[in-house]
Parts: sequence; structure tokens; C-alpha cells
Amino acid sequence: MKQLILILFLITIPTVTQAEIVEKIVAIVNDSIVTLSDINTFKKKVRSEGLIDSAILKNKNPKEMIKDRNAIIEHLIDEQVIDSEIRRLGIAVTIEKVEEEIRSVTKRNGLSREQLKSALGARGIKFSDYQDFIKTSLERQSLIDREVSSKIKISDEDISNFYLSKNKGASGQIFEYKLAHILIQDNVSGGVSAKKRMLNIVNKLESGNESFEKLASQYSEDPNFSQGGLLGSFKAGEMVKEFEKGIANLDAGQTSGVIKTQFGYHVIKVLKKTLISDPAMESQKQQIHAVLYSQAFNRQFRKWLDRKRDEAFVKIN
Repeated sequence: MKQLILILFLITIPTVTQAEIVEKIVAIVNDSIVTLSDINTFKKKVRSEGLIDSAILKNKNPKEMIKDRNAIIEHLIDEQVIDSEIRRLGIAVTIEKVEEEIRSVTKRNGLSREQLKSALGARGIKFSDYQDFIKTSLERQSLIDREVSSKIKISDEDISNFYLSKNKGASGQIFEYKLAHILIQDNVSGGVSAKKRMLNIVNKLESGNESFEKLASQYSEDPNFSQGGLLGSFKAGEMVKEFEKGIANLDAGQTSGVIKTQFGYHVIKVLKKTLISDPAMESQKQQIHAVLYSQAFNRQFRKWLDRKRDEAFVKIN
């Protein structure tokens, strides 16, 4: 009988030793712990593409992290600090909210609930574990939105400054013109040359006896003539180069000299001149906002998390 007890004792020694190694505490965070098995579980999840909360990882590369034991420990401590703050603030997500998120996931991926379960099962993930993961992720995101995201403001000035820093020589603003014109075409017959006829109109304008609008109605040969010779509104860079050059230094109410284009001879009146945001910058506005927001978030999130770590009890063994 004593021999049997001794054999059993000898058999159990490696098991106990192994349990001690697996469950070795590597860090304490408030009333929670990070164990060696937590590190191994994280590595396993990364290698098998398991459930990892990307909201906390941010710009970290999990596949690079598993090469650095200290990086994994720091990440797991961050998770514990965040979860401790969630408990302190009483943030809780209901099962209804979890199910709503799962339905959203299935819809985005074109899957049924059963197909999602099968896909998770193929990766060795229980559906109940997935529900717990969604619950934890939503709670963490709720905390981050409340403490970090909601406090980030990106102004139009921030966007403009970023654009100008990346586009040397740009001003961020251009002029928009509302124009009217009188056109005398080269190919219209009449004995007197088109240029001479246009100079005659210019003389009438300069005399001040007749308005631009009246002269346009009387003499303009624009086949698409509008009342008063109205051309429409154009941003700088949208007009033919002769127009751009001819009106560059004009203010609202002023009239150009004779301008020659492929269409004939023009006199242009600037009806309105407005300084507007550069369309090139406007077209990039959402993209720039996203870049600036991401940069600001990463700074503020790390700053907030470091502050919470300072407030917490953290001991690394």
C-alpha cells in the first residue's frame, strides 16, 4: 500500500510543477492578475487568428508582438486597466446589444447566424465565447468613446494647415467668378473685321453712355446667349487660359480689355468675385480629417491610458 502511495506521489509531482509554471503570475493590476497562461493564450490567438480586441491594439502588429514577451505583458496590463475602469464606472452592455452587434456582423459579411457559428467553429471558437468577446469589446469601446473619442475635435483650420503643409505653394483658397461677356466671332461676315467691331463696342463701353448688359444684348454673337451676356460661375483653374489671364486682376464690377480665344474676341465683365476654399483641398477633406483624427486619437488614447495606469496598482513580477 505504501509503495502504491509513493508511485502516485511521484506521478503527481510533474503535474503540480507544470501547473505552477502555467499559472505563474507575471503581473498584478488592481484586483486582477496577468498569468503566464494569459501570455500563451494571446500568442495562440494571434497564430490561429482568434478573437483579439483591435480597439486596444491600435497600431500595434500582433504578429510582431508575440516575438516580444514584454510587449505582450504591457498589452495585457492595458486590457486589465481598461476593464478595471469599466467596472469602476459601472459600464455594462446588455445581451440585446450584443445580439444587435452580432446581427450587424452577419449582415456586413453576408452570413446567416448559423454560417457565422460554423465559421467560428472551424477556428475552434465557441459561439458563447464569441458573445462574451463582443460584450467585452462593446464595453471597452463605450469607455474609449466616452473618455477619449468624444474629446477629439478636428477643425477646418487643422485640415487647412495639414493640406498646406503637404502642398507647398498652395493657399487653400481660390477665387470664384460670376462672369458675363460679349463675344464677336471671327467667322461672322460683315465687311468690318471682328477685332474692329469689338474695339467699337469697347469704345461704347468706355464712353459710359450704354451699359454692358445693353451692348451685350445688341452685339454679342454668342450662340448660347443669355440675358445680359451671362456666362455663369467659374472657379479659378476652370476657365480657358486666356480668360484666366484677362480677369486675374479684376474686381467685381470691372470689365476686361479685348481677349482673343479660339471662339473669337471677348470682353468680360466680373459680376461677382468670391474667395472660396480650394476644391482640391475640399476633395481631400474627409481623408485629411480621418488622418488627423487617427493621429489625435492615438496620442490621446495613450495619454489617457498612461494616466489610468499611474492611478492603478500595477506590479510586474
